[in-house]
Amino acid sequence: MQIASLARATVVGSISAVLGCWYWRKVPKSGLLNSLKTALSSLKRVSGECNGGWRPAAKDADIRNIPKGKHTLGSVRAKQTWILINQMTKTAIVLGAGGFIGSHLVKRLKAEGFWVRGVDLKFPEFSESAADDFVIGDLREQSVCDRIIDRRFDEVYQLAADMGGAGYIFTGEHDAEIMHNSATINLNIADRAHKRSIKRVFYSSSACMYPEYNQLDPDNPNLEESSAYPAAPDSEYGWEKLFSERLFLAYNRNFGMTNRVARYHNIFGPEGTWQGGKEKAPAAICRKIALARDNGEIEIWGDGEQTRSFLYIDECLEGTIRLTRSDFEGPVNIGSDEMVTINQLVDYVSGIAGKTIHKNHIPGPTGVRGRNSDNRLIESKLGWRPSEPLRAGLERTYMWIEQQVRRNAA
Repeated sequence: MQIASLARATVVGSISAVLGCWYWRKVPKSGLLNSLKTALSSLKRVSGECNGGWRPAAKDADIRNIPKGKHTLGSVRAKQTWILINQMTKTAIVLGAGGFIGSHLVKRLKAEGFWVRGVDLKFPEFSESAADDFVIGDLREQSVCDRIIDRRFDEVYQLAADMGGAGYIFTGEHDAEIMHNSATINLNIADRAHKRSIKRVFYSSSACMYPEYNQLDPDNPNLEESSAYPAAPDSEYGWEKLFSERLFLAYNRNFGMTNRVARYHNIFGPEGTWQGGKEKAPAAICRKIALARDNGEIEIWGDGEQTRSFLYIDECLEGTIRLTRSDFEGPVNIGSDEMVTINQLVDYVSGIAGKTIHKNHIPGPTGVRGRNSDNRLIESKLGWRPSEPLRAGLERTYMWIEQQVRRNAA
C-alpha cells in the first residue's frame, strides 16, 4: 500500500517536473509530449520493488550531478524529478545497517516509505540490504562521517558499535577495542549531526550499563532507569554505553538537540549472528540444539540459573521508532519483562525442536546473575510496552537457525 502510494507520488513528481520545464522554458507542445513520454520511461527505470521497497536504479544516480550549463530538457527534467521525489519522501540514515538490528530497521523504514541510507563496515550477512543507498565505511573516520551525513536526514539511527555476546564482552580480551571503537564512532556522529543541524539522533544504549550491584539476585534484579547511578557496570562495554548516553544527552542540553536514548535488553531473532563467538544466548542455544541429536547433550556456561529477558526484533523496532518520534528523550528500557533462567531457555528451545536435551554445565563467562527489563517508564511515557511471548519469537528464530545449520552441513 505504501509502496503503491510512493509510486503514484513519483508519477506526479515526474509529470510536474516536465510541466515546469515547459512553462518556464516555453518548450513547444510537441516537445512537451515527447518529454512526458521520457518522464514515464525514466520512471520505469528509477522505480521498482526490491526487497519489498522502492529504490532508484544505479544508473540514474548521476542525475543529481548534472554539470552546470548542461540543462537540456531531459537533464533538467531528470534533475527536477529527483529533487521533487526527495522532497516528497522522508529520509533516514541507519548507522550499523549491516548488523542484525540495523538491517531489520532498514526494512521497517522502507516499508514505511522512507528513502534510506545504510552505513556499515560490511553488508548484511544473510540477506541483501533493503537500503536505497548503502555505504561501506568506517565510522571511526571523521572523513567518512562527513561524507555520509551530507544532508539533514529526517531520522538518524545510531546503532553502530563494537559488540557481541558474553564470550566477546566479558572475557576482558577486547576491552580496549570495544571502548575505543564505539566511543570514537559516537563522538563522530554526535558532532557531525550537530554541525549538519540535525536535531535528533536515536542512540542505542544497552542494559549492560546498569550497576552490577543491582543484578546480583537472579530473582529480583533492579533495572529501573533511575537505578543507573551510582554507576558500576560489570564490563567496559557497559561503561562505554553509559559514557555515550551522557554524550548524546549533553548535546541536547548544550546545543538544543533532541536526541533519544534507549537501553536495549538482549534483542534476538532471525538473521542475527548465530556462530563465531559474538552470538548471544538465544542464538547460541538454538545453534547447539539444532546441531545436537535427540537425547544429546549441550554445554551451558555456569549453573544455568542466571536470569535474563529476551526481546524479539520486531518489538525492538516498534519501541525504537516510537521513542524516536516521541517527545521523550529517555533513557528508557526497550526490552521484555518475561524473565527466564538460561536453563529454562534451553528447555524452551529443546521443546520447539522436539528434542530431549541434557545440559552439561561448564565454567565460562556468565555476566551478571540477574537481568530483566523494567517497563513501567516506557509504558507511562509512550503508552506502549512489549507484549509478545518469548516462545513465539524463539519458534521463528529456531526455525531460521536450523535452516542455516542444515545449509552449512550440506
